[in-house]
Amino acid sequence: MPANEQPGRRARLQTRATSAGTNAARSSRKALAALVEAVGALVHSAIDRVLLSDERVTSAAEAKRLLATQADTEALADKVQRVVVLAVPFVRMLARGARFSRVPWAMVASSSVSIGVAVRSGVRELQVLAALVAYRLEQATGTPSDPALVEKVAVDLYLHPKRAPDVADDKLHLVRLTRMWLLRGAFGRSTSKRALKAFDAAETFDAEELATRWQARLPR
Repeated sequence: MPANEQPGRRARLQTRATSAGTNAARSSRKALAALVEAVGALVHSAIDRVLLSDERVTSAAEAKRLLATQADTEALADKVQRVVVLAVPFVRMLARGARFSRVPWAMVASSSVSIGVAVRSGVRELQVLAALVAYRLEQATGTPSDPALVEKVAVDLYLHPKRAPDVADDKLHLVRLTRMWLLRGAFGRSTSKRALKAFDAAETFDAEELATRWQARLPR
């Protein structure tokens, strides 16, 4: 190959490599966005079912007993399955793109079974936690609890049991929740210990003060 053609060939190869990397990053972002959206829909439906029923949990001890019983998540099966269907290819995509990472992604690209177990268990934990949060808010205010507030507090406590819920930030941290279920499911780790800590935290937060601050920030 003539010497003057080599720089042009290298430039074309660089352009193709950059384009491939850009397309892969774009695909990864789309996959993550779809997965997070599916997790959000699942969480919303799961907590809605609790609030529309008479199911309430009056203490952390009761929550822990309930968690040990068999849960019926059949009504949410389609949404759980959608999360799993989106999660498994996403994990495998990360595994292929992280071969130089110290994290053993080849081990993380696990079956849909382990991820499905993690998601179903996580949903049940959130439902029990939401029932306790709703009870505490209703007892403190004497009125039905705001579903958005219950959802916000339950997710916050589930992710960070040691932190007081912050209603100044009204966002649901669904990316963090998705990542937690995904990684723990892929590694076969349980979220039950975190859930037990969240139950304890839900029994002690200042429900009246939190409800007052939430109400004050709502538009009149």
